[in-house]
Amino acid sequence: MYTKPFSYHRPKSLEDAVALFGKSSDPRYLAGGQTLIPTMKQRLAAPSDLIDLGGLSALAFIRKSADMLMIGAGTRHAAVATSADVKSAIPALAYLAEGIGDPAVRHRGTIGGSLANNDPAADYPAAVLGLGATVKTTKRSIAADEFFTGMFETALQDGEIVTEIAFPIPEKAGYAKFPNPASRYAMVGVFVAKVKTGVRVAVTGAGPCVFRVPQMEAALAKDFSDGAIANIKVAADDLNSDLHGSREYRAHLVTVMARRAVAGA
Repeated sequence: MYTKPFSYHRPKSLEDAVALFGKSSDPRYLAGGQTLIPTMKQRLAAPSDLIDLGGLSALAFIRKSADMLMIGAGTRHAAVATSADVKSAIPALAYLAEGIGDPAVRHRGTIGGSLANNDPAADYPAAVLGLGATVKTTKRSIAADEFFTGMFETALQDGEIVTEIAFPIPEKAGYAKFPNPASRYAMVGVFVAKVKTGVRVAVTGAGPCVFRVPQMEAALAKDFSDGAIANIKVAADDLNSDLHGSREYRAHLVTVMARRAVAGA
């Protein structure tokens, strides 16, 4: 496998990156490259220009305030998994990051790249939606409920770069995932969080895009225990089905993983 010729750029600032994007015919931003590079090798993508954001130190940070945890889009999964601030503020988020892929992926992949790609089986979308986080970009701030729009689709506009994710620090939160044994992607992953506005339950891996489960949220708001959602089932009609598991199996796993997430919160 080989790729078509392309121009490689390493901008020194976000402004430079945006300007390069605007000048190129078919550009792509490169964050960790864990999805884009394999896609190019398979010739499923052939950008004219690669604009590497990896050298922008301004995008790699973790900061904690009294009620918020801010993570730069260029922060590696491994940094999120091992950060003392993340572990103290949102332990479930550190646990989630620790379970992404393998060590090589965790030391190259970035949280911003994962969110912009919005793979239906990625872990971070569950945390962002489950915590009601805000995705900040070079143009605006986007609420989690408005950010994820479909399979590999987000509210990002052409040329827009994710710069930071602001996570409200929850009262308690938990994440449980049933991973594909080969890829470690989530066949089903559920993030449950008790926040100021109530309880949020977000599911990844089961459907074409991360989604919330209102019935579980309502039940947990009254009784935050795994038993409160034991009999709540999600409809299998619109869920994923493949050689790894049927849609009915994934529907069953949603309840199982949700209960484990609550128990671990």
